[in-house]
Amino acid sequence: MLRLTLRVDRDGERWLGPGKIRLLELIAEHGSISRAGREMAMSYRRAWRLVEAMNDSLGQPVVAARPGGAGGGGATVTPAGAALIDCYRKAEADAIRSAGPALAALEAMLTH
Repeated sequence: MLRLTLRVDRDGERWLGPGKIRLLELIAEHGSISRAGREMAMSYRRAWRLVEAMNDSLGQPVVAARPGGAGGGGATVTPAGAALIDCYRKAEADAIRSAGPALAALEAMLTH
């Protein structure tokens, strides 16, 4: 079965896609950058760099992190991060809905 994924480029560079959005969703779900990264089979460093890239590109944080220590750390998705997830998921749903007939035609062309 074919599936459409949405990737958003900015100035010719990859800016936003399903991986970054999933990372934000997992941070929101678990309250932890490291746990979200582990669930996606990536290091904490890689996950943090992706979060930093999103923070920098928007000019405001998408994730607010609290340092660890005796009281434990954590992370929350900010309102800007939640809006980013929402906009991306809406654009993705619109694209999938619009591409449905073309994807069905493409799939019919495939030999099974």
